[in-house]
Amino acid sequence: MTKADLIENVYLKTGFSKKESADIVEMVFDIMKSNLEEGEKIKIAGFGNFVVKEKATRRGRNPQTGDEIEITSRRILTFKPSQVLKASINNEG
Repeated sequence: MTKADLIENVYLKTGFSKKESADIVEMVFDIMKSNLEEGEKIKIAGFGNFVVKEKATRRGRNPQTGDEIEITSRRILTFKPSQVLKASINNEG
């Protein structure tokens, strides 16, 4: 599913215009993005959690040369689905 598909579904299910539906989808994504950039957790009941985690600096190896390199610290985004979503995907509910 693409963003265009989401917009189309919002348009069909709400009766808003396509422009209004696109604005709504964009607003939701912008809110989620800004909260994640600030390191906040997003918890959507019945769907799952989006969490930004900090990865520390660590040693690694260049697979081509075997040289040791330093992998810099960074932030990663993780998603953990809720039990409800897992059950739904596995046709258990």
